[in-house]
Amino acid sequence: MEKQPSVLTSLLLVKSRLFEVTLNRTLLTWKEVHLRRKKVSGNISNRLRFGVHSVPVSEIIAVRETEVDKGTKAEGKWQKMTHITIETHLCAFTVSYVEKTGQHRWRSSNMTFFCSDETVCQQWVRTLKEQLSLLTCRPKHLLVYINPYGGKQQGKQIYEHKVAQLFTLASISTDVIVTEHANHARDHLKTQADLRKYDGIVCVGGDGMFSEVVHGLIARTQSDSGVDLNDSQAKLAQCNLRIGIIPAGSTDCICYATVGVNDPVTSALHIIVGDSQPMDVCSVHHHNTFLKYSVSLLGYGFYGDVLTDSEKNRWMGPARYDFSGFKTFLSHHYYEGTISFLPATNTLGSPRDSSRCRSGCYVCQHRVKDISPIKWGEGGDVSENEFEGEWKAIKGKFLAINAASMSCACPRSPKGLSPAAHLADGTTDIILVRKCSRLNFLRHLLRHTSKDDQFDLTFVEVYRVKKFKFTPKHCDSELSDIRDVRENAFGQICRDHPSCDCTPVNSNWNCDGEILEHAAIEVGVHCQLIKLFARGIEENPPFEEDVSPSAV
Repeated sequence: MEKQPSVLTSLLLVKSRLFEVTLNRTLLTWKEVHLRRKKVSGNISNRLRFGVHSVPVSEIIAVRETEVDKGTKAEGKWQKMTHITIETHLCAFTVSYVEKTGQHRWRSSNMTFFCSDETVCQQWVRTLKEQLSLLTCRPKHLLVYINPYGGKQQGKQIYEHKVAQLFTLASISTDVIVTEHANHARDHLKTQADLRKYDGIVCVGGDGMFSEVVHGLIARTQSDSGVDLNDSQAKLAQCNLRIGIIPAGSTDCICYATVGVNDPVTSALHIIVGDSQPMDVCSVHHHNTFLKYSVSLLGYGFYGDVLTDSEKNRWMGPARYDFSGFKTFLSHHYYEGTISFLPATNTLGSPRDSSRCRSGCYVCQHRVKDISPIKWGEGGDVSENEFEGEWKAIKGKFLAINAASMSCACPRSPKGLSPAAHLADGTTDIILVRKCSRLNFLRHLLRHTSKDDQFDLTFVEVYRVKKFKFTPKHCDSELSDIRDVRENAFGQICRDHPSCDCTPVNSNWNCDGEILEHAAIEVGVHCQLIKLFARGIEENPPFEEDVSPSAV
């Protein structure tokens, strides 16, 4: 790699030790210098350098001048090492930067540099600020939505105590809206917000809050572009504003799968440095009527039933998911239907890959350029002539049908439902769990928390697809609306018997934690429709002694 020419170099004190500090276009570096008492042509001394420390300019948060009291120890240290009498007190400037502490966590750290010349100090501050101003990817004005009710109801406190001060340090101005009811953020984005004022949108809450912001931003973008959301064939306009997630929910799956950790400070720092991670979005339609967008999981059968039951037990808090999951597992319902899909034959990866989607992902960067609109034929049939490749159909009895547009990893399931799924390659992974015994289904569920192959089971199939359509066996056109059927003893739907323990006819679709009103759906993946303030999960670098700035 070609060495970058230095922009500025000086001898400065750091924690009472002398360092040669160098700034180039990409790095701020400081090397400790030990002076030998050997005269060469007057006062010039030989230098011994060791202990190299560096911070990327892109990960510097802010720089500011620092007040130094006269008579500080650093002043005496400077005179002792350099034998220079200081007529005025030392000057100092402080650099705030990102420090990576392991397990994908970031923290804000400070380093103060002392010098004897006020002009030099001001030159460093001015030059560093000029370098930061060249980072045009960084936001300056953000619209922030806070959900005070999600998760443990700590959203407002998390933002005020952990995030707001970091935004202030980075000179980011904010307009903060504390949401008062469900879909407050979505409706505000769709009709009221002046998006021209902002460089991004931040949501403080869980996956539900993120979904609200995504729906509001996409709807607003399509409205401004004249796109009809109900047209399942429409090509959606990409959203220019990035979305930041400050995790404050129950699971925070989206944050975990795009950053690698659910930590408000880490997420705030990704926003400050202006990271950008494109993300695919699935649009869900029923008979050419728009239903929802999905960015993580569409689940029919098991995960749909868990969500349906958990909604009746919201008073239990996050524990309701465990309760409903156990109850649904015992019920062991299966559902009949046909799923047809267009395989993603031209993509670089597959669901069985051992590699994972990581920061700078090669697969996502070289995704297939074909993101043509979804076309469905008359009567809802797929118009096969519109696509390269052939549609496939699978008919059977299923315990679960899942479509994962990302790994869906979370602290309880570190690998997720589909470990090799990609964030931005224009595909989703369909996982079919066919009817099997309770014991086998338990084996499948346990693999979400283990290191074993998720799909190495005879009753599990996985396909990477661009579009798909599901038709339940018992689908009576307009009567298929879930609200029109009765419930059985497990609180699930059954058409034929008002009071029974028989297998329900249709399940519900779990769309990123929300229930869809129809079982028959058409789904298309829109490649890189939105962008997050994230960079994807970084590979943990090996530990190198005496390199981290924290070692100074």
